[in-house]
Amino acid sequence: MNKRHTLTLALAAAWLALAGSAAPALAQTKLKFAHVYETSEPYHKWALWAADEIKKRTAGRYEMQVFPASQLGKETDINQGLTLGTVDVIYTGQAFAARTHPPLAIGGAPFMFRDFDHWKKYAGSPVLAELMEGYFKKGGNRPLSVTYYGVRHTTANKPIVKPEDMVGLKLRVPDAPLYAAYPKVLGANATPIAFAEVYLALQNKTVDAQENPLPTIEAKKFYEVQSHINLTGHITEMLLTIVGGPTWSKLSDADKKAFEAVFKEAATKCTEDIAAAEQRLVDDFTTKYKKNVVRSDRAAIGAKFRAFHTGPDATWDKALYERVQAIR
Repeated sequence: MNKRHTLTLALAAAWLALAGSAAPALAQTKLKFAHVYETSEPYHKWALWAADEIKKRTAGRYEMQVFPASQLGKETDINQGLTLGTVDVIYTGQAFAARTHPPLAIGGAPFMFRDFDHWKKYAGSPVLAELMEGYFKKGGNRPLSVTYYGVRHTTANKPIVKPEDMVGLKLRVPDAPLYAAYPKVLGANATPIAFAEVYLALQNKTVDAQENPLPTIEAKKFYEVQSHINLTGHITEMLLTIVGGPTWSKLSDADKKAFEAVFKEAATKCTEDIAAAEQRLVDDFTTKYKKNVVRSDRAAIGAKFRAFHTGPDATWDKALYERVQAIR
């Protein structure tokens, strides 16, 4: 064997060794899934399940780490992170996504849905599919599924039965414009505060009240610093699972289908958990937590919002409102 042949074999062996050591790094892409919810909540449980399933269904080529409880920022921050590429996947409310595509906010408007069945049909409707496609075209981030977040209720240190009971109340709302509609229409004072800071704001009486679904009220222990759980049922809320544009654009068609399938399955299972928890918690807040559970006059409160739904403050047109109401 001549020296030239020996050198060639040595170089080939070195290249193969280098390629072999680099292969795992090239074969696996690490992704970040960020949300603002507690590890005890179903949203986190099913986010972990989705991360594991995506790893399995892509033969380990994608490994997703889930960052709960605002670890990677407040909800506004993680929405911005999608476009910046600092996060890859998020859960977010419709009102936050509506900053990119305003008509999407209609699903989070107060008293928009007649009941859970109306919301469920909307969640699977062509109407919402069109709105999510509009969001994708505007910002390049791809919504893949919707998860039932629950019906939002109002906790306070007093009963709220009639619309007049809201007047002057300093109510914490998420930092997105649509959420201010609920207090504004009823004469309360909207106070935007980040989710992670709500407990302390209630404890220090920076605000008088807050509003969230029952599972969230339990998970965040808001009942510890509020005496009344008022069943206002003012918003039927959902979370969107969104993949950032920079990440989505790099996925193969097969991987896109896998991601979509996984997140839709996770959303269905999480929705079932949340709906079951809501049923249980109405009794638990009375018996287990010894709170005053008040059945608010939803018909009287809801009547105050009829003008808002098609008024100048709505970020959707009357035609879209009528399409949503026509869903049966």
